[in-house]
Amino acid sequence: MNQLEEMQTFVRIVESGSITRAAEQMNTVKSAISKRLTDLEKRLGVGLLQRTTRKQTLTDAGRDFYQHCIRILDDIHEVETSLSNEQQALSGQIRLAVPITFGLLHLNPAIREFNQKHPDIRFAIEFNDRQQDLVAEGIDLAIRVSNLSDSTLIARKLTSTRLLICGSPAYFADHGTPDKAEDLLYGHVKLQYTNVSSSWTLKGHNGDTLSINLPTVLTANNGQFLHDAAIEGKGLILSPDFLSAEAVHQGLLISVLETSLIQPELGIYAVYPQTRYLSRRVRMLIEFLKAYFAIRPDWRCPDST
Repeated sequence: MNQLEEMQTFVRIVESGSITRAAEQMNTVKSAISKRLTDLEKRLGVGLLQRTTRKQTLTDAGRDFYQHCIRILDDIHEVETSLSNEQQALSGQIRLAVPITFGLLHLNPAIREFNQKHPDIRFAIEFNDRQQDLVAEGIDLAIRVSNLSDSTLIARKLTSTRLLICGSPAYFADHGTPDKAEDLLYGHVKLQYTNVSSSWTLKGHNGDTLSINLPTVLTANNGQFLHDAAIEGKGLILSPDFLSAEAVHQGLLISVLETSLIQPELGIYAVYPQTRYLSRRVRMLIEFLKAYFAIRPDWRCPDST
């Protein structure tokens, strides 16, 4: 095995978090990956990883070698990309991680359109609402609906989604329609999406900031499930408009307190690790998605900007 292949194998072991996962991602057997690492350490004369049955950690030498490998591999990719014909057909696989509801409702048609333009691209899509470790799981690109705080990721904003406090007409008939944030404190209940804070930060009628945590009658880790429960009158939801705008249009849900949310919008981003070389096919996908969502604000409520 040449030095470049050794570097690629070592980087995959480090970034995946284990020899087993590296073997899975490289479509080979665990014993082959383990032997490559052993041979590499023997050739270098230093230990690169400290391995136990539960975890692996980089040695000081391993950390230095990993950084050098990343830089060298990135340089090679950059040279190959600059020399390649930019007009050649895109091909290869893109491993994509997307939130379940946004992915099914809005990313699905975008991916189909991209694939019509570039039929040789193969997608491996993971639908999951949890924030995955992109490096460890070998993800090329993730779509995230959030205010990003992870500084280890590079993000490109695709569009945004407005947050709505919604309930059904039947719910408001039973509980009353709130005119100001303080009204929520009297007799209202909520449906809680488990991947976000249980408190709603709202602006009171005097301009003060209120942290309101309503009694929760139902929790779930899927927004579509809570959306459907809200239509049935089970409680209030704090929902992105990409999910609930259509129900508001149809009168199945009513949006209230639209000027009271301290944080009225969330960004929708394409994110990837700083250490990940961004292939031409992934770069083209990001540019396509940015253009796609720039002209398709199909989930916007009428009074949204």
